[in-house]
Amino acid sequence: MEFEAIPGVGEKTAAALSELDDAERALREGDVATLASAPGLSEGRAAAVARGAIRRRHDDGGGFLATDRAREVYDDVLGLLRERTVTDYAARRIETFYPTRSASRIDEVREFVERATDRDADSDVLEALEGVEPLAPPPTRRVRDRCLATADAERYAEAEEAFPELSVEVVEDARGLAELARSYATVVALDEQFAGVDVEGDVRVRPDALAAQAEIVPERVLARFAENRDRILAAAEVHETAGMEPPCDLAALRDALTRLDEDGTVVGDAELDRLSTAVDDLDATVSTAESVANDRLRDAIRERDVTIEGTDFLSLVEQGARVDSLLDRELADEYDDAVAAAREHLVEALALRPEEADFAERAFPDDPSFPVEHQEAVVSRLRTELTAGRDRRAARLKRELAADLSALREPVETLVRDALELDVELAVARFAADFDCTLPAFGDTDEGGRAGDEDGHGFAIEGGRSPLLDVPFEAVDPVDYEVAGATLLSGVNSGGKTSTLDLVALVVVLAQMGLPVPAERVELQRFSELHYYAKTQGTLDAGAFESTLRDFRGLADGAADRLVLVDELESITEPGASAKIVAGILEALAEQDATAVFVSHLAGEIREAADFDVAVDGIEALGLEDGELVVNRSPVKDHLARSTPELIVEKLADADESESAFYERLLRKF
Repeated sequence: MEFEAIPGVGEKTAAALSELDDAERALREGDVATLASAPGLSEGRAAAVARGAIRRRHDDGGGFLATDRAREVYDDVLGLLRERTVTDYAARRIETFYPTRSASRIDEVREFVERATDRDADSDVLEALEGVEPLAPPPTRRVRDRCLATADAERYAEAEEAFPELSVEVVEDARGLAELARSYATVVALDEQFAGVDVEGDVRVRPDALAAQAEIVPERVLARFAENRDRILAAAEVHETAGMEPPCDLAALRDALTRLDEDGTVVGDAELDRLSTAVDDLDATVSTAESVANDRLRDAIRERDVTIEGTDFLSLVEQGARVDSLLDRELADEYDDAVAAAREHLVEALALRPEEADFAERAFPDDPSFPVEHQEAVVSRLRTELTAGRDRRAARLKRELAADLSALREPVETLVRDALELDVELAVARFAADFDCTLPAFGDTDEGGRAGDEDGHGFAIEGGRSPLLDVPFEAVDPVDYEVAGATLLSGVNSGGKTSTLDLVALVVVLAQMGLPVPAERVELQRFSELHYYAKTQGTLDAGAFESTLRDFRGLADGAADRLVLVDELESITEPGASAKIVAGILEALAEQDATAVFVSHLAGEIREAADFDVAVDGIEALGLEDGELVVNRSPVKDHLARSTPELIVEKLADADESESAFYERLLRKF
């Protein structure tokens, strides 16, 4: 893949992506965790790169969110979805969903949604997800008991890059290999020319070493699994709890992990434990064995009836008097028993095998002496044999376990990735359930529900409820609203006009992300852009006013498939001038046959100023109860809603008959 062809990816990012083993898959699947493991890529940047790759795949030029307020609504949508994720991965992965005009992208996400909403967001599954994280690269650990050897400079460079854990040495001949073999437990020769060379020590000729890295450095595989043990086991638990089909035998995976310690060493092997313990305890055990022999001899000497008192004899011996012949003559059997006890203690305490027990026999001399002392040369040889046995077995077990785990590497990556993706699916499923969502219908879909070529027009929402309001979702009044063409939305203050615009924007953004919408039914066209202009705070100065007009000038030449939402544009300047400006903008949009909703308190004035029949809808206040508005939140078609002041005057006219003439006069002004 040409990474620089992805929108927003430059030379530096492309170089970082090229270092990933499976960058193309990660880009295709939106795998933010894998992308974020590229050098220098943050999670946020990885999400942006994933979005760029998706846009490229669907030939999507972007630009759907055309204004700051539109982007704010999108951010609100992401926030609602993130609140329903468990893992940090899912929170970032959610950012790869974005609103688009691309029919293929919308269909792709809708297929994902259909799978996701079949999931059961069980609390046990959510709890299991808490332990899942993307696999982390282990730290590189130096392995000092072996090295690589080569006579080729090019191969030397390749080996250094491929095996950062090992020392790589340059040798010219067998003599050089022999020198290395005296310094390292194992030497791996990379050149075929060394085949058949007779060198003392563990020297292996492996021209294929670069292709067999797990075998040459099993510690790398073991370190990766040790580093990620908890994440892997958590992912396995997620699969079992959620009833998902795992990509590998979980029992075999758990068994392999039980053989691996947290520091990457092999555990659970009785023979390796025996050898390791024997090496660690050898000196202390030999010392104890000496004590066993000498204690026995002391006791025997004290109890013997000899020419001199036993205690005097013992004193002489301990002062260094030579008594070998006397021991041989008087205490031969006792000495043999004492040495036998020392040998037996050494064998039993270290659990020596029969082939190793011979060293115990030779560690204590048959010739009588007192005090009994071990033969250091024999003990040193035993130490060498035990250490070599330990290292050979550890190396073999490492290779065997690394081979088992290497076979599980890709399935485990899939296992963890699927668990993380489940969190994304459950976030969408929980969103859909929490807000009573349904998949919208596009007016330009074919019989199979897929987006077609000919656009429908406008939008129609039935039973829509916004989760963005500062009230519990259950308390939100449902709204029905349908618009085709350029429309004015009138209504009383605090009647819900801005909330209606927010609902429309929210529904359109979700629909064109491919996600379900919080409504009973929605049908809409696929819009190319969403232009949502929020209410301005107070009258604009000349510069800001000019800038605003320039923004709307751009809309005048726009395409018919834009959606334009504007909240009280009249506040930009004086009411009289505002009405004329809004009328002119609506005229331009009407000529494009665009879909637009302008919220305004000047609907009557705008309608009079426009040179076409402007549609006016109204959010009607039904009256006042205890000083509070009672409102029908669904806009009434072709209806100019009464204002709050009109309702108050009407209420006063009905309530105070003595002053009714005054209030009736005021009402006639409306």
